[in-house]
Amino acid sequence: MESVKLLKTDKEIRKGSKKKITWKKIKEQKLLIFMSLPFVIWLMIFAYAPLVGWIIAFQNYKPQNGFFGSDWVGLKHFIDLFNEPMFYTALKNTLGMGLLGLIFGTLSAITFAIALNELRFSKFKKITQTISYLPHFVSWVVVANIAITAMSQSGVINELLMYLHLIDAPINFMADPNKFWGIVTISDIWKETGWNAIIYLAAMTSIDQEMYEAAQVDGASRFKQIWHITLPSIRSIIIILMIMNIGNLINIGFEKQMLLGNNIVADKALVIEKYALDYGIGMFRYSFGTAIGIFKSVVSVGLILIFNGIAKKTGEGHLM
Repeated sequence: MESVKLLKTDKEIRKGSKKKITWKKIKEQKLLIFMSLPFVIWLMIFAYAPLVGWIIAFQNYKPQNGFFGSDWVGLKHFIDLFNEPMFYTALKNTLGMGLLGLIFGTLSAITFAIALNELRFSKFKKITQTISYLPHFVSWVVVANIAITAMSQSGVINELLMYLHLIDAPINFMADPNKFWGIVTISDIWKETGWNAIIYLAAMTSIDQEMYEAAQVDGASRFKQIWHITLPSIRSIIIILMIMNIGNLINIGFEKQMLLGNNIVADKALVIEKYALDYGIGMFRYSFGTAIGIFKSVVSVGLILIFNGIAKKTGEGHLM
């Protein structure tokens, strides 16, 4: 009986926690609604209205015939997509580089944020933080040129490795397909670590300093304070950002791969978006390219829902 009563009270609390939308509340928040209206309109025009174009994926679309004049072919383009061996090569490369970027990008951002948070020289901390943001605003064209120059046979990396007697002859990094994923990942980390660390650093500033003081009184070292106070305190932020980044796992773009790639590493540089551009729009196969876009969107939404559900069941931070 007690358990039944507890269940009833729990349900009542949940019902009470659900806020009903009334005209009175709308009037009270009319200013906020008015301020958010331009962003809602922008979202509807540029995010939801283009979804009408998905109809192309189920047609043999010809621009001169339009939506209504093109022949319906059903799932033909999706079947063709899944029968293309090149598609699986692009998918493997996309997921491989996406996972490397997700894992090492997150670790580098958290590590850098912790290092900045532990600095006690405020001026040096601010200068370092400002400098770390700058690569984010640099074009990938510039970053790719820097990376290619640095990793050339006469570049600074080969010179440094030879100076340290780690290698006997220069290595042609850009001509080795097995090193391409690593080059893209390292370039991306160098460019985005400072920017990605902003949210983690902001979360760390909200941690109650009394917990650190209590840990110091108990004799905890700086490393133990980080492990037992800092990381648990920002765990929900880490998980939420991980869920958001997992949703973009398959949407890694193609600029990095196109600019850093060459004919020798072409098989390792082919990603989904480059595949859609070359074998879809580039060959005037608009319906095929749209089918690839739908596949990407469905996979992204699926990944977000799956990992959000896992986080929700484990009691950690979640989006929905």
